[in-house]
Amino acid sequence: MKIEEGGLTVTVPEERDGASEGTGGGVFFNPTQELNRDITVAVLRAYRDREPRAETYLDAMAASGIRGVRAAAEGYDVTCADVDSDAIELARGNLAANDLPGEAVHRDVNALLYESVFDVVDLDPYGTPIPFADPAFANARNLVCVTATDTAPLCGAHLKSGIRKYGAVPRNTDFHPEMGLRTLISALARTAARYDKAARPICSHVSRHYARTYLELESGAQAADRCLEELGYVDVCEDCLWREPTRGLIADPAHECPSCDGERVLTAGPIWLGRTAEPGFVRNVREQVTGEMGEAKRARKLLDQVAGEIDTSTHYDQHRLYKQWSEPAIGIEEFVETLREAGYEASRAHYRGTAVKTNASIPEMRDAVVDEE
Repeated sequence: MKIEEGGLTVTVPEERDGASEGTGGGVFFNPTQELNRDITVAVLRAYRDREPRAETYLDAMAASGIRGVRAAAEGYDVTCADVDSDAIELARGNLAANDLPGEAVHRDVNALLYESVFDVVDLDPYGTPIPFADPAFANARNLVCVTATDTAPLCGAHLKSGIRKYGAVPRNTDFHPEMGLRTLISALARTAARYDKAARPICSHVSRHYARTYLELESGAQAADRCLEELGYVDVCEDCLWREPTRGLIADPAHECPSCDGERVLTAGPIWLGRTAEPGFVRNVREQVTGEMGEAKRARKLLDQVAGEIDTSTHYDQHRLYKQWSEPAIGIEEFVETLREAGYEASRAHYRGTAVKTNASIPEMRDAVVDEE
């Protein structure tokens, strides 16, 4: 069937009852990922201003080729790769139907990456991107864009799977979207460092049960070493909600909570403790969201929120805080503003309506918002 997306017309597989992504039932197309693709196009536009020499783009899991077609429409020299011959025929046809240059190759993307170099590599697999990370970071010049849909392993809900896939110990906390994103970035940064490259996120978001990050590369062992300094661990008390991040690759877990003396303390890591986005770049991305995008309204709102988030590695759930305090909750905007008026940094998080980021401790938050009431 033909659909319109981003001002282009592409042919995608007919929706089939009972079919799901990654089941091997033919070429897959996910209409719910339009927001992801709209933001990708906006990132590619903004990145051209940042690095004009970035020209080649690899759509590593092309399927229908819609992501590659949209990149080609932005002037990138596109290669679509897939192991499914039907997918390659579809991608090749969609490029031709829109009068766009580009190549569609029937190749295992890992083999292709070890033979070729691309300025921008886009990994959007079903599940974990880790099997494709080594060749991507070894042979990308400027930018690696990564989607992970296996959020349960990433956030620690499936702990052993998360440990196996990501070489870290994620924990299932009340800030699990942040945990998942930072576990992902940690694994990718460590992968890039093996090739003496720093991989720093310039835009990231968690949406619709997936995490998405855009990592800019800098070559050199010293740059990679500096990047690894952004990794560390976070201790979390399951009783009083205290948490404390600590930079470094050697864990020194807390055996009891320094706030409540409880022993139910979890240690997660190594996770990424640095910024997950550059606010200035994200604002530039937001300006590149245009009216022909089907998810323009949502994309602008999400990017505004990402750009406005303060730099903390965890968040607090406002409802859980008030339940712990046995107090009636106030509105989330009032909560954030009250913290700011009390002299603390505070913002909402983009991925959950009740998530608050702040540099205030839990006792400091209580003093500010409960006493204010």
